[in-house]
Amino acid sequence: MHGVRCSGVVLAFGYDDLSKDKVAIQSTYTYSPYDLSRFAAGNAVDRNITTCMRAKPIGSTSPDKMVWWKVDLGGVYTIYSVDLLFKNYEGYERQQQGRLAGFSIYVSSDGSRDNTSLCYKDGPKLPAVNFTTTCFTSGRYVIFYNERLPGVTYPDGYEVNSVYTELCEVIVYGCQTSGVYGNNCDERCPTNCRDNVCHIQKGTCFGCAPGWMDTTCNTTCVGGLYGVDCKQQCSGHCRDNAVCNHVTGQCEEGCALGWRGALCDKVCEDGTYGSNCVHNCSGNCLNDSPCDKETGHCEAGCNPGYTNASCSQECGGGLYGVDCKQQCSGHCRDNAVCNYVTGQCEEGCAAGWRGALCDQVCEDGTYGSNCVHNCSGNCLNDSPCNKETGHCEAGCNPGYTDALCNQECISGYFGVECGNTCSGHCLNNSTCHHIDGTCITGCQDGFTGNLCNASCREGYYGPNCSRTCSSNCKVCKATDGTCGCYAGWMGPNCSIGNFYY
Repeated sequence: MHGVRCSGVVLAFGYDDLSKDKVAIQSTYTYSPYDLSRFAAGNAVDRNITTCMRAKPIGSTSPDKMVWWKVDLGGVYTIYSVDLLFKNYEGYERQQQGRLAGFSIYVSSDGSRDNTSLCYKDGPKLPAVNFTTTCFTSGRYVIFYNERLPGVTYPDGYEVNSVYTELCEVIVYGCQTSGVYGNNCDERCPTNCRDNVCHIQKGTCFGCAPGWMDTTCNTTCVGGLYGVDCKQQCSGHCRDNAVCNHVTGQCEEGCALGWRGALCDKVCEDGTYGSNCVHNCSGNCLNDSPCDKETGHCEAGCNPGYTNASCSQECGGGLYGVDCKQQCSGHCRDNAVCNYVTGQCEEGCAAGWRGALCDQVCEDGTYGSNCVHNCSGNCLNDSPCNKETGHCEAGCNPGYTDALCNQECISGYFGVECGNTCSGHCLNNSTCHHIDGTCITGCQDGFTGNLCNASCREGYYGPNCSRTCSSNCKVCKATDGTCGCYAGWMGPNCSIGNFYY
């Protein structure tokens, strides 16, 4: 603590010297050829009034138009006052005052200069070379600034050409200990003051930590607000309509349905839904539209093959298609259920049915699974075969047998159900035709008729009974015409006369 007077600069009682021997920098430097540190920025905080900082001149005859000097206090502190001791040349005090006239003092936490950090602005009157101003604020950086801009008319007494800036001491008074105030820096600032600093005399906060409000920052943000100065609005999407955290704005119990992110201010991406968007949509909404981001429901309906509100359930019970309203054909192979999306029978159709849906009966003349087999064509009266089995349920046309009527009568039989026996008199012992019993190659000698089942009538013999027996025969044999002869005749056919009887 300090309570002394030094070269006309009044030091604040009860407060700490915050700037002594701290790091200082300036906009430009004027070097002595004999001592490079003679006019360094640190000379203004060494507490030696015989050493001063000096910057290059500013003004109408100088290239530089602005000058600044800055000290880093090393932390954010509560400040009471700033004392400046300018270089005073004996007999030239007014000229030196004119050089310093118009200066500003800024105090900030980040080193910036703006209206919010302005502590003091010199007016039209010339300043004292030993200057003191109270500065009830807080900050880390204290900045001296001056300018001589072209085109500006300055008050009488202001130096405007080759204006040198020389600061011999800059003393910043305040509380060295963070978070205290009062004449002896022995009272604690309110807990929630921003940067843990408060008004050095009143104890009120210059600003509140995020989430707090009022002069002493002991009131939490209200009305769905949060953050610095309670200026940020909660998203309004916390779970169960909870209020967000007054400091961070986060929804501590999670997000309402359809929202995500720490602040619950981001809507669920397409394809997700629910609290914090942790659930995936079914992916089966109609035309691949996104599901409702709160409920997961498919509001436009389901793609074919799916049902329930979220379209997460496949059609069942032999149903398929849009809204599961279409009935499977019921004719899939092995009683399989059709595809729940398309209705198709993926393993093929039951016997007697065809088509992708197995809903088309086999055409006449075909049968079996997918109707790939042809009927024998030998069903009785050309009736169609059974479309499942291929059987001829009415029986077979003459000449065919077995269930499919695809087997000809075995040799020696013909006709309906192969129930007739061939005559046995076909030429060269060939078999008769399996349908009508005819002898295709003709009859053995001595037989006639389509079936070769009639012997030659009396008086005829030979192939197809085409030859006439000799008139000299009593009765000729039908096969070869041999016979017994009347008297007076002889030979196999009684064709030789016998005149010696």
